[in-house]
This record gives sequence, structure tokens and C-alpha cells, in this order.
Amino acid sequence: MPTLYEDLPEVFVSNTEITDLVSKYTRAGKLRKLGTRLYTKNMTASPEEIVKRNWYFLLKDYYPDALIADRTAMENQPAADGSVFIISSKKRDTELPGITFKPRPGPAPLDEDRQFLGGVRLSSTARAYLENMRISRARGDSIPRTLSRQDIEEKLDRLLRQGGESAINKIRDDARQIAPHLDLEKEFKKLDELIGSLLGTRDAEMKSDIGQARKKGAPYDPARLDVFLKLFEALKATAPGQRPAKNMSAQAQSNLAFFEAYFSNFIEGTEFEIEEAVDIVFNGRIPNDRPEDAHDVLGTFRIVSDQKEMSKLPRNNEELFNLLKSRHHVFMELRPDKHPGNFKIKNNQAGSTQFVIPDLVEGTLEKGFEIYQGLQVPLHRAVFMMFLISEVHPFTDGNGRAARIMMNAELVAADEQKIIIPTIYRSNYLSSLKALTHSGLADPLIRTLDFAQKYTQSVDWNDFEEARAQLTATNAFMDPAEADEQGVRLKLYKE
Repeated sequence: MPTLYEDLPEVFVSNTEITDLVSKYTRAGKLRKLGTRLYTKNMTASPEEIVKRNWYFLLKDYYPDALIADRTAMENQPAADGSVFIISSKKRDTELPGITFKPRPGPAPLDEDRQFLGGVRLSSTARAYLENMRISRARGDSIPRTLSRQDIEEKLDRLLRQGGESAINKIRDDARQIAPHLDLEKEFKKLDELIGSLLGTRDAEMKSDIGQARKKGAPYDPARLDVFLKLFEALKATAPGQRPAKNMSAQAQSNLAFFEAYFSNFIEGTEFEIEEAVDIVFNGRIPNDRPEDAHDVLGTFRIVSDQKEMSKLPRNNEELFNLLKSRHHVFMELRPDKHPGNFKIKNNQAGSTQFVIPDLVEGTLEKGFEIYQGLQVPLHRAVFMMFLISEVHPFTDGNGRAARIMMNAELVAADEQKIIIPTIYRSNYLSSLKALTHSGLADPLIRTLDFAQKYTQSVDWNDFEEARAQLTATNAFMDPAEADEQGVRLKLYKE
């Protein structure tokens, strides 16, 4: 029992043992009353804010036998209208600022139902799924007691993506064991059928988009879909710009393709001096100590210098997959351990970024391609296509190069200026990708690639050495870390 002001929690329910203490500090202005027997030491925050962040600890004072149940046991937070659903022998609702405890009768906690914050119990995961298979309807503006079938499908799909088949099979096995004790055998049959359908062994009707996609054999990553939609909306809100490709000679196209391949590989850590790359690309001289690296550069050049190949755009999912795989095979041909021309079979990541897991690659590409088809401006389509491939990361290795090849194909097919990412601009480019991936910020990527296209157009590609001189004059070859230290930036070439 608290005996001092410092012993009192932020918010609490008064009782006969501490009535005198509460009265004393309330008169002194150190406590304020929020509701019946409800007090707080916090004299500034709103009552709703205080109660919502402490509802776990208040629940037992109002319902000593409470078991957190139904949708609250799945969401681990109050519903949008503040409802907290519980099982208790007490029948009446309790309204607090921002929160309403809503009890119902039901079976007492099982051994599987865990002890939780504040001393109450929380329905086990299996019990929560069984309880939520019951249909409930909202009354007036209130939130239904149980989740919708669509919500349940999406949660199960998320578990399947994160934990594999074993994760949802465990839920099914646990639910089978406890269903008879809860009189929820009918609900178990529904859950069993739903899980089986997600695993491809049953044929239940799916209510959610992601459930339907998995049933069709094309499951996707819904989190990535949200990011793709943010990029789509940002692109649609961006004024359409056009930068027609210059009337370039065959030599100019070849020179641009060389530096495009050179920089694209440099970004990925395949570094050569310019003279070495020239020998590889134009003289066919492959260094004995780095044949795979040399082929990466040469293979990339072969693709990006082929105007016919770079004018090919996908018209459907099948063509998207075929273009990706065929182009990937060309520049990764000498790396059999990277499975050239085949989508990945193991998950991959870069730093803190976890990419789409193998089972969801094709479905996520398909969903992204549906969004891509809603864009008309070539630069917008190029930006979106590049990010789609980069974000999904469909291959074991070579994803960045594949993404930039697909990006520039969009521009070549529309007779617009290609985009190169010089060495100095690497950090800008990668940071803009991370901003969209982790924070949903699309504008940095759009601005970065828009400037890169403008920069590429500013260089005269007709003469190789002149183009190289202009790239040097604009700081293109500088190491990004050194450039940052010296305050040097990529700049447009001006005669």
C-alpha cells in the first residue's frame, strides 16, 4: 500500500486503504480526479492520454478476474472507439476518459492464457483466433467485438510471411486442443479451413486481397504495396517533365553506355580504373585476376548499348519476369553461385533493409506492375520501375544494376534522356531509396533521379575523352565520402 506521494503511480484507482492519503494530496493540488475513484499525479496531460497509456494497469482494479479477449487480445490496444473487450463475471461496462471496458461472460482463463501487465490475463494466440472467428456486429457507432474475416486473413498471412508454415500450423494445433474446453468447435472448423486455404490444402473463400492472392499462388508483401502506392501518388502529383534524348550519333550512344555501365557497377562495388574498363569493354581484354568483375561491366555494357534491347518494355507480368531474368543472366553469367537469370531462393538484405522474401517476389512484382501501368510520363514510369525492382530485390545479387537497366529502358523506349548515377552521387541515390523504404518519403527519390537525368543531359557524349573531361570537371568520379568532407557536390556541366 502506498504511504507517500512518490509511491503513487501516474494514475490509479483509489480504495479505502488510501482514501486519506488521496484526499490530502488532492487538497494540496498534487492530485486531480479523472473519474469515479480515478486519480492522477499528472497535472498537465489530458485525461484521455493518461488513461490510454495506463489502461492495462487500471483494468484489474475494475475487473479483478479480467481476461483480455476478442479483438483486444489480437490488437493489444483499445479499438478506435476506445473499447477494451474482456471476459469477466462482472456485467456492467466501465467508462473512463478515452476508454470503455466492455465485459462479457465466458470460460475462465485456461493454463495457456498468459499473465499480462497489471496482473490480468491475456487470451492465448490460439484462443484469440478462435474467439475472433465468431461473427459480431457493431451497435450504432461502436466497434464490433471481433475482427472481420478480412482482418483475420491478413493477420494469418503476416504470420505466414514472417514465421513460415510452422507458425500458423502451431496456432491451428493449439486451437484444436483448446476448442472443446471453450465450446468453440465450430469456430475451429472455420479456422482450420482458413489456414488450410492459405497453405493451399483447402479451398475456402477468401475475403481479403492478400488472401485471394495467396490462394491464386501469387502472395505478395502488403507493406511494399503501401510504399509503391506512396511513390505512385507522389509521381502523379509531380509536374510532368520531358527531356528528349539528343540526336546522338552511334559513337555518342556507345560512350554514354560505357559510362552508364561503369558507374552502375561502381555503385555496387565493382571498381575499375577508367583505362581498365576501356580495355575490358572496347578491347576485350579481361584481367586474369578479376574475370567475374570484368564480365559484370562488359555484360552491363552489352545490354545498355543495345538500343533494340533497351527499347523493350514489359506489357504484362510474364514479359516483366522474362525481361528481368534475361537481362540479369547477361551481366551475371560468370557468377553461377548468384543464379543468373533466376529469382532468389534465399532472403537477402542490405544493412537494416530486409527485402521481399522469395515466396512473395513474383506476387509483389505483379502488384507493383499493376500500379506502374497507371503512370504515363516516361520519367515517372522510369522512377517507379527502378524502385519496384530495387525494393523487391528479386535476385540473389545484381538487383541494383537490374533496376537501373529497367529504369533506362523506359526512357530509351520513349526517346528520352537516360539517367546515370555518377560515383559522387551514390550516397544521394542510396539515401533517397532508404528514405522511401523506411520513412515513406518519395520526394527525395524523385528529385534525385530528376537531377541525375538533367545532369546526364548536360554532358556532351560525342567524343569519349571530352565526355570524360566533362565528367571530371563536374566531380562525377569523386568518392562520395571525400566529397562530403570537402563540401563538393555534383554539378551540371556548363561550357
